[in-house]
Amino acid sequence: MPDASTLLAVYDTQLRGRVDVLPEGVKAQQDGPLLRVVGATHGGFLGYRDLAGLEGTELDQLIARQVCVFSERGERFEWKLHAHDRPADLGQRLCAAGFVPEDVETVVIADVASVAGDPVLPAGVSLREVRNRADFDRIAVMEQAIWHEDRSWLADNLEAERAVDPEALTVVVAEAGAAVVCAGWVRFVRGTEFATLWGGGTLPAWRRRGIYRAIVVYRASLAAQRGFRYLQVDASDDSRPILERLDFLAVTTTTPYIWSPPTVTAEQRVC
Repeated sequence: MPDASTLLAVYDTQLRGRVDVLPEGVKAQQDGPLLRVVGATHGGFLGYRDLAGLEGTELDQLIARQVCVFSERGERFEWKLHAHDRPADLGQRLCAAGFVPEDVETVVIADVASVAGDPVLPAGVSLREVRNRADFDRIAVMEQAIWHEDRSWLADNLEAERAVDPEALTVVVAEAGAAVVCAGWVRFVRGTEFATLWGGGTLPAWRRRGIYRAIVVYRASLAAQRGFRYLQVDASDDSRPILERLDFLAVTTTTPYIWSPPTVTAEQRVC
């Protein structure tokens, strides 16, 4: 497999600054180097490959425009900052504009062939691909139990995304009897060498039994069947060690910077 710097270049080129599957009502808008996604159930998103050398006042103006757009919509949004993004003070400028950083995640990449195989599960647990709203609702309930916050938007998002392109998204649950104990999904990014892995949350009582590992291996096998070369994950501190034991390689980190609309009247809002 290529080294970390080569993988980072491939990741930047193939995955960043693009959007493929947009549910009904969600739109992508180009603003200079930024790709702005508006109208999503859980808030908007900004993506880019790089910022075309913008810095100083010009960069502050670009940031302010995004705040203006989402402020008028009354919509929260995420600016996903990578550790190697420039300029170096971008995070400070986002904070000055009212963004709040969340937990850092590590971008890890693996060769599909090195991860794919037969998943090994503990007794009483099975994997199943799911496609209907009832199962998406069950996943959302499980996620709410893990994160202690409303996750109903997740079921909406999965259903809407599959409605647009069902071949681009496969959702997998691990079940113990009637209970969903872990769930993850894989996006097959058209026109790239990448399949990207998402989710993977596991109920606390079922952790450290190899279930997350198994659901990664299963999705890797799906990617192998479709001819993809790489797997990519935004890994939490909990999942990163498991993924590294599966030969995933860390290439950079990401920090979600979140802007949320203040509670103001239309008359008070000035852009």
